[in-house]
Amino acid sequence: MKSFKDFFENYQWDEIKARLEKVTLSDVERSLQKKNKTIEDFLNFLSPIAAQKLELMAKMTQQLTQKRFGKTIQLYAPLYLSNECQNICTYCGFSLDNSIKRKTLTDTELMIEATVLKSMGVNHVLLVSGEANKTVGIDYFLNAVKLLKPHFANISIEVQPLSEEEYQQLHEAGVNAVLVYQETYHQEVYKEYHPKGKKSNFNFRLETPDRIGKAGIHKMGLGVLLGLEDWRVDSFFNALHIDYLQKQYWKSRYSVSFPRLRPAEGIIEPKFIMSDRDLLQLICAYRIWNEDLEISISTRENEKFRNHIVSLGATAMSAASKTNPGGYAVDKESLEQFETSDERSMDEIKNIIKKAGYDPIMKDWDAVYSGVSGNLNH
Repeated sequence: MKSFKDFFENYQWDEIKARLEKVTLSDVERSLQKKNKTIEDFLNFLSPIAAQKLELMAKMTQQLTQKRFGKTIQLYAPLYLSNECQNICTYCGFSLDNSIKRKTLTDTELMIEATVLKSMGVNHVLLVSGEANKTVGIDYFLNAVKLLKPHFANISIEVQPLSEEEYQQLHEAGVNAVLVYQETYHQEVYKEYHPKGKKSNFNFRLETPDRIGKAGIHKMGLGVLLGLEDWRVDSFFNALHIDYLQKQYWKSRYSVSFPRLRPAEGIIEPKFIMSDRDLLQLICAYRIWNEDLEISISTRENEKFRNHIVSLGATAMSAASKTNPGGYAVDKESLEQFETSDERSMDEIKNIIKKAGYDPIMKDWDAVYSGVSGNLNH
C-alpha cells in the first residue's frame, strides 16, 4: 500500500513557490465562486495576490464556520509530561543540546497536574512530551492515559512518531486524537533544522499520519511550524497532506494548527516573519477550501488576535497553557518549550468567547453515537 511519500514526490517546492507568484486576481475570484473547492483553489487562496480579497474571504470564513460548527469554541489545555528529548532541533527549548533541567512527571505529579486542570473546568487534555523513547515511550504514555482516562472526557497526544502497532494500543486505551507536525515540508533544508535524533528522518515523520490512519485513530491534527520556511509553500504541502489523508482514511476527522515560531531557550530566530494578517489569510484559505476541517488556535498567539479569531474561523482554542512539565502546580520553574503569548485564565477566555456571542464548550459529543472508544470529544 502506498503512502503520502509516494504522492509527495510528485511535487517540487520551487515549482509550488513559482505557481503561487503567478496566481492572478481573476484566478482567486474564480476559485471563491466555485462550489466544490480543490487543492488548486487552496493554492489560489494562499497566493500573495489573494490578500486583496481578504475582507471577502473573512466574511466567507465566518459564514462557513458557523454553518458547519455553529457559534461554538471548544476549549482544551496541554499537559506537558516531560521535557526530556533525544533530538537536536534548532527551534525548540527542549532540544538535546540545551543545558536545562530535565523533568518527567511521576504518576503522583501527573495526577496533581490533572487535579489543577480539572479545577479549571478542563475536560479535554492534550498530552505533550519531548521525544525520548527510553524515558517517555509507549509504556509511559499508556500508563498516563490509564491514569487520566477516568478524569477527562477527551485525551489527545502530541508526542514522538510511533509505530502503527503503538498507535493501535493508544487507540484501544482511549486516545481520541493524535497531533503530529512535519515542521517543514522543505525536504532539502529539513536536516538543517533537525541535525540529530530520530526526528532528523524526514520520511519517517512524513509517513506518520499514514500509520495513525491505519491504526484507526478517530482524529489527527497536522500543521507546520510557521517561521522556518515560506509559510505559503509549507501550508500548501500541509493541505496537500490533509487532502490525501481525508481520501485515504475517510473515517477520521482532521484538524489543523498554526504554530508560529515563538521565543524559547537557545533557539533560532524566525527565518520568515508571518504577520497577523498573513495568518488570517491562511486560516481563511483553509476554511473556504475545506468546510469540515477543525481549526485550532493556541496560546502562542497574542490576546488581540485570539479575541478576533473567535468569530473568524476558529473551532478550538487552548487556554491557560503551561508549556513545561509540572507547570500548573508541581514544578513551575522547569523550562518551558516556548513562551506563551496569551496568559489569561480559562475563565477569562470563556468570558471573551461569550462576549463575542459564542459558546465555550468543554465537551462535545458522546462517543457511543460514533462507535469509537472513549467518552466525550473535546
